[in-house]
Formats: sequence, C-alpha cells, structure tokens
Amino acid sequence: MSEELKQPIKEASAAASTASSVKSFLAGGFGGMASVMVGQPFDLVKVRLQTSEGIYKNTLDCFKQIIKKDGVLGLYRGMATPLFSITPIFAVSFWSYDLGKKIVYAARSKDTPADAPLSLAEVTFAGAFSAVPTTLFMAPSERVKVLMQIQGQGGEAKYKGPLDVVRQLYKEGGVRSIFRGTGATLLRDSPGSAAYFVAYELVKKALTPAGARPEDISPGAVLFAGGMAGVAMWTIAIPPDVLKSRLQSAPAGTYSGLLDCARKTIAADGASALFRGLGPAMLRAFPANAATFLGVEYSRKALDLLF
Repeated sequence: MSEELKQPIKEASAAASTASSVKSFLAGGFGGMASVMVGQPFDLVKVRLQTSEGIYKNTLDCFKQIIKKDGVLGLYRGMATPLFSITPIFAVSFWSYDLGKKIVYAARSKDTPADAPLSLAEVTFAGAFSAVPTTLFMAPSERVKVLMQIQGQGGEAKYKGPLDVVRQLYKEGGVRSIFRGTGATLLRDSPGSAAYFVAYELVKKALTPAGARPEDISPGAVLFAGGMAGVAMWTIAIPPDVLKSRLQSAPAGTYSGLLDCARKTIAADGASALFRGLGPAMLRAFPANAATFLGVEYSRKALDLLF
C-alpha cells in the first residue's frame, strides 16, 4: 500500500481511537452518577461501621440510629462530595480501562487477529491498570468523603462542608494530608478493579445469546452483570478499604503508615476487624454497580449515535 493511502487510514484510526476514549470518559461519568445515587446510604453505613467503636451493634442498627437522629436524608450525608467527585472518577476509571485495552492491543503480536477478543489475562491487566490514574483523583475524594461521613456520631460537626474539609486539611498538614491513604486506595482499587472488569466481561459473555453480540444484551442482563462485578470487587477489597478508612479518618500521628494501621487494627480488634463493613459494602455492591454499568452501557449507545 502506498504512503498516500496509508496516511488517511492512520488519521481515521487515530480519530476513531480519540472518539472511543471520549465516549468511555463520558459514559463512565454517567455511570458514576448512577452509582452514587443508588449506593450512598450503604457507603455511609459502611464507613461508620469501619471507623466507630461500640456505637453500632450491626449494619441494621447503624441504619436505624442514623435515621432516628437525622431522618432518611441523613443517609445521604456527605453525598455532595462523591456526586461531584465520583462522577469524574468513574469517567477516568472507564477511560483508563479503555486505555488499558488499547495498550494490550498495541502489545499483541502481529499474528493475533485484530478483532480477537481480549483474553482473561488481558482484561485483568486493563482492569488493574485503570486503578492507577483513577487513584490520583480517588484518594483525596475518599479522604474528604470519609471525614464528612463520620461527622454526627457524637459532638459538634468539625467541618461545614467538603471545601471546608480541604481547607482545614491543607492548613493542618498541607497537600500530604489531603492525599493521606493514597497507598491504601491503590491497594484496594488495583486488584479490585481487575476483579470488577473481569467479572463484568465474563458474566456479560455468559449471558449473551448465541449469535448475538455482547453489546446487544438486554438491560436486565446488563444489570445482573454489573451487580456481579460489584460483588466480585468488594469480595476482595474490604480489608484494604478498612485500612484506608481508618488511615483517612484518624487524627494525624495515629498511624505511621499502612502496615502500622494494619498491625494496630489487628492487635486491638482482631483480624475480623479487617472485614468490618462487609455487610453494607455487599448490600451496596450489587445495586450500585448494576446502576453503574446500566448507565455506562446505555449512555455509550447514545453517544455512538451522536459521533
């Protein structure tokens, strides 16, 4: 093929790749909004169980106490932070997953057919890779969210809102304080994201009728595959999530690092403390992530019609 013909093909391919990345970013944002709206009450309860000592008997008691004190709207305490931060975070996550898949395609041998589906190992890599850029946004967002969520358990509220949290954290310890828990966030999200996307792709493939494309499965199948993806992620993500919540909510100097947090947590409360909050996390995992993937899949289809 002559160079004159190759150049337009390369340009068209680059344009298609850019469009795909933009669509993944926007669709991920829509999925993030859906996730927050559905999952916020469960996430609030999870964080309070992970960071409190002796206040709540169990998941149900935590729900009851929050509603009794603050009403049903109390279950959405701290939602402003994840709504405005998780939306772009999910956008980055799905964009990063798309980028991870492109890296895999670029690394394949020339003998591999261009339309060959990704292997399990390749999806695992792309999923784990997606957590790396996402953590840069996720860690400070989680820090602010956790501090907002643990307010109201006793005493006066320390923070007026998310921006006040950022202001006070910066005043107390600079940028480092805002990003406390970044290592724990990556430890949670890298294997968690691998499990997340692998589970979704596997379940979606299993639910695809013979002769049909995975992209054309029913909304019910998308909901089920997305829900199972969330369950898969949180099955392995709870221990590092507990450590992350404790690191991010504790006063400065309580822990010297992630390993110190793990050591002190186990010494004080036993290994079972690493699974505190598992109940609400699993209750949240299915509906929140079912909503996420439904939002992603159908917003992506709408975007495909636009460009």
